Amino acid sequence: MPENNSRRRIIFLKAFFVLVFVIYSTRLFSLQVFSGDYHRERALAISRRATIIPAHRGEIFDRNFDQPLVTNREAFAVSITPADVPRGMMGEVIETVSSILEIEPDEITRRLPSQYLALFHPVEIATNVSFSAVAALAERRSSLPGVTWHSRPIRYYVDSRSFSHILGYVGSITRDDLIALHNLGYQPGDIIGQAGVERYYDEILRGRRGLEVMTVDARGRRVSGRESVIHEVPEMGRNLVLTIDRNLQDLAEAALGPRVGSIVVLRPSTGEILAMVSYPWYDPNIFTTGRREDFLALVNHPHRPLLNRAIQSSFPPGSTFKMVMTAGILAENAFPRQQRILCQGQMTFGGRIWRCHPGARAQGHGLLNLFDALAQSCNIFYMVTGRDNLGIDNIIHYSRMFGLGELTGIDLPGETAGFIPTPAWKQARFHENWHHGDTMNLSIGQGFMLTTPLQMANMVAMTVNDGVIYRPHVLREVRDPITGALEMRTQPEVLHQSYLPATTWQNIRADMRGVVTTGTPRWPMNQPHVQIAGKTGTSEVGLDDRFHAWFAGFAPYNTDNNDERIAVSVIVEAANDWEWWAVFASAVVFHGYFTGQNFEQSVRTMGLQWRFDQAAAFLAARRQQ
Repeated sequence: MPENNSRRRIIFLKAFFVLVFVIYSTRLFSLQVFSGDYHRERALAISRRATIIPAHRGEIFDRNFDQPLVTNREAFAVSITPADVPRGMMGEVIETVSSILEIEPDEITRRLPSQYLALFHPVEIATNVSFSAVAALAERRSSLPGVTWHSRPIRYYVDSRSFSHILGYVGSITRDDLIALHNLGYQPGDIIGQAGVERYYDEILRGRRGLEVMTVDARGRRVSGRESVIHEVPEMGRNLVLTIDRNLQDLAEAALGPRVGSIVVLRPSTGEILAMVSYPWYDPNIFTTGRREDFLALVNHPHRPLLNRAIQSSFPPGSTFKMVMTAGILAENAFPRQQRILCQGQMTFGGRIWRCHPGARAQGHGLLNLFDALAQSCNIFYMVTGRDNLGIDNIIHYSRMFGLGELTGIDLPGETAGFIPTPAWKQARFHENWHHGDTMNLSIGQGFMLTTPLQMANMVAMTVNDGVIYRPHVLREVRDPITGALEMRTQPEVLHQSYLPATTWQNIRADMRGVVTTGTPRWPMNQPHVQIAGKTGTSEVGLDDRFHAWFAGFAPYNTDNNDERIAVSVIVEAANDWEWWAVFASAVVFHGYFTGQNFEQSVRTMGLQWRFDQAAAFLAARRQQ
């Protein structure tokens, strides 16, 4: 009996093992043969990694469309995929990477906030990385999970200097931008325009990124024998052609020199910006190829080089505002054109002394009519007519008619609107009534009024265009990056329009011409090569030895073809030693543009070499002190 029981148990065990073998064999056969393709595809899907292929940003050209101002260069970029870094190792990985790349650990941590730690998307932490640094990362790859590198295009600004405020620069997308632009397809690690044209037209310039899918092992290494597949081919962004004239930009840059200030050159008939200079400028390449110390030096610079003074700084317009006053007086018939007012250099009103400009305070201008008052820039004349004849409501009305106190809508980010004070504003701000003294201050462009150099150029443009201002713009064309075919051209757009009689504008232009032929800037403005019309201005800043120096004007005066004319606005800030430099810079810009001469040729032809040499020596001596 015991033997039979043992035999049955052996037979049962044999049968059990045979059954298990058959079941496993059948299952294995099913997995490999019947379901093999399904599981093979699933396994491959798990071990596939998608890598974004960055698109080249479109190039940027000046209006001649011959040589790019901005292009792309290939460089290495390093990324970290946060979810691929084991828990507890992120600090160690960051320390090692920061020592190899020679960047601060805090900078890497800033790019990898806590909400990114579960992200399977690579986050770019460094661009323009050297080959030796990439080789050092490769040597430590086994101890640096989640760290990858790839070749990517970086922005290169061929001709920066004063172009920097127009072109802007690029950088990694910020968290705030990502929140605002996520619906437009932006992702963490994207490069986005941060200022200038790069920012304003980022969607046109950025192109469309590609996608490469590759098979990797558990350590993220590419599996040999398996080719990567390009699922989406990157598409380069569109090329932009600007309205800027490279030669004129260089001329204006040299004319302003190393002086804190700005120059705007505008074509009144279209609103095209032909040149825009703001000093000090900066090198946009710092943001992709420089060190953090270089960036901090820009941020901490006392004159704020990142600021585009042409559109982002506003100043009292000083005597240039007398063009607006002249328009109001003529349009309202507020004061007879030939009637005269006596200027004795100063006047008493409201218990205080009101003075004419410094050059006329000793003896005054004598008897002046409207033409003479603008030519001689007589403060007394405009204070009296503004207070007694034109009135504050009309002054505000004509200021706004010229577009002062509001945005021009230029296609550059960060524009400021300036400011036109009103009685209601003063009551709300200071709980004080508006007085005649406020009107007198406003009549000569002082007090609370603020304008930008671009608004001054627009003010001249309205005078030139018989009451029309076109929206200023820096984009001329959008072109295909491969064929160069034209895809879009910016058309003139009316920004402001006044319906004053044409004779009013003719009289204003004639008075502006009189400023140059008989007034304060007749030397060096009254030159034989081109007839210039315009207005100087000095706005007080509370200092006895320096002022903001303005000039706003147009040329040529003697033409019926408006397309030939340009408007120029120049401000040299009181941060500089007083030189009355706006007039000299404007004269050189007008002369060089209409004669085709560069800066050096223009200065020699105009006989101003000694003046520029004297100024250069003076500035050099000041820098050495």
